[in-house]
Amino acid sequence: MSYEAKFKVWRGDDGDGELVDYDVEVNEGEVVLDIIHRLQATQAPDLAVRWNCKAGKCGSCSAEVNGMPRLMCMTRMSTFEPEETITVTPVRTFPVIRDLVTDVSFNYEKARQIPAFDGGDTKPGEFRMMQEDVERSQEFRKCIECFLCNNVCHVIRDHEENKPEFAGPRFLMRIAELEMHPADVKDRRNIAQEDHGLGFCNITKCCTEVCPEHIKITDNALIPMKERVAGKKYDPIVWLGSKLGIVKKGQDTPSA
Repeated sequence: MSYEAKFKVWRGDDGDGELVDYDVEVNEGEVVLDIIHRLQATQAPDLAVRWNCKAGKCGSCSAEVNGMPRLMCMTRMSTFEPEETITVTPVRTFPVIRDLVTDVSFNYEKARQIPAFDGGDTKPGEFRMMQEDVERSQEFRKCIECFLCNNVCHVIRDHEENKPEFAGPRFLMRIAELEMHPADVKDRRNIAQEDHGLGFCNITKCCTEVCPEHIKITDNALIPMKERVAGKKYDPIVWLGSKLGIVKKGQDTPSA
């Protein structure tokens, strides 16, 4: 079964742009990205869109569909009514290059600022992890870097001036992943708070809501990191133990 749908697609560049109306054929089982490709093939050959895998694993085709940050390749046309007008715009937090393509270099700049995994003096094969630690790390590693969480985070979405001090939920989650890794010896609590703005996060959970991999970013990464930072900064026993060098990374009480 096929029908004709009404689309409004944002066209323009970093200088100016507007929503352009299109009537386009929709076939059963298609996703929004299919329709954008059909527009390129039939009506708008110069329409710019970023995509790669079309399987929900590369994160390239991020956009806002009817105002909701989504992966276009994972947004089925069957979720909309046939008579509904569908609006497709570029993600709002990052500068537009052209049409639906945005400049997401902010995210790669933040990624380079995070110190890499530090296993200390542990030799390959010497370290053993509990299964719960493996599972915790695996959840965070499901991230496909679509940057929808950073896009929807109002700390940088609505406040451009926060970008130099705030890494956004994707990279605070990366810091949490390393901080919670039992083989990583670097204390990353100050890095999260002082260098990457963990304190800006007010845990609205909007990042979790848009994650296509269903990672519990707020509950499993951001809130635990806030608790670790607060423990180090405000617990007098932990503070004294750190000064005396008897509190190890991630501990909330001094070791014996």
